[in-house]
Amino acid sequence: MSNDFSVLETLVKDRRTVKAQQMNGKKIPDAQIVQLLELADWAPTHANTEPWRFMVYGGSDVQAFCKQHAELYKQTTPAENFLQGTYDKFATMGDTASHVIIAAMKRAPTSKIPVMEEIAATACAVQNILLGAEALGIATFWSTGGMTLKEPFKPFLHLNAEDVVMGIIYLGYSDVESAGKRLVPLEDKVRWNGGPLNKF
Repeated sequence: MSNDFSVLETLVKDRRTVKAQQMNGKKIPDAQIVQLLELADWAPTHANTEPWRFMVYGGSDVQAFCKQHAELYKQTTPAENFLQGTYDKFATMGDTASHVIIAAMKRAPTSKIPVMEEIAATACAVQNILLGAEALGIATFWSTGGMTLKEPFKPFLHLNAEDVVMGIIYLGYSDVESAGKRLVPLEDKVRWNGGPLNKF
């Protein structure tokens, strides 16, 4: 059991965000993407609502999606606020990524589960993908930039108003290595046995 814990501990502590532009263009086998999605499907879920949904792009569809993302930005941004550099960034974001996965929380119209719990469950599903990717040597970048959290993105993805886009996950391989860091000591984030939360 202790050996199992050390494996998990290493995965959690070694996982890093790698910007999409730092990926090297090498392709991930689709079968491994399926493995990651199977891990995601085992996230905790209240009342088995399983609210996570994933839209997967691979091959040339990655660049096609990025161009659509850029066009959505252009179409929904007032001319005086439009930046060509931003458009170009969105359009080329996945040029060296292998796959893109858009994660969303899909809420059942009759659900009585609190929205926060459905969002948390979907975030857990995303974390499963990130940890599984680390185990397979795959780099990941979970992004909420661009149009991701803006309302026009929902109809683009055929989502309803009550659904929530959780982010765009870029996956690929990278030659970049970086050390992790925590800026706040753990003891400054934890209170035992009823200690006052307002003392954090």
